[in-house]
Amino acid sequence: MSTSIRISDETKQKLEAIKREGESFDDLLDRLARSDRDVREMAGFGPEGIDEHMESKRTELNDAFENRESPGEPRDRTDDR
Repeated sequence: MSTSIRISDETKQKLEAIKREGESFDDLLDRLARSDRDVREMAGFGPEGIDEHMESKRTELNDAFENRESPGEPRDRTDDR
């Protein structure tokens, strides 16, 4: 079954701007209408233990960012000995 909806030309232009290549307007509106609950339910498709693995990698990445040097900042060479 198909339904027609009326939208302004301005709204149509905005939707066209965010529509992905090959995506229909129905697909676009379905994507935009997804709720947080829908996304949480889809997240259950990952393999067992993926959440622990992701948390571990997030921690590693955060540690790496905290320990990196800022550009132009002199390096403390006392640790190189």
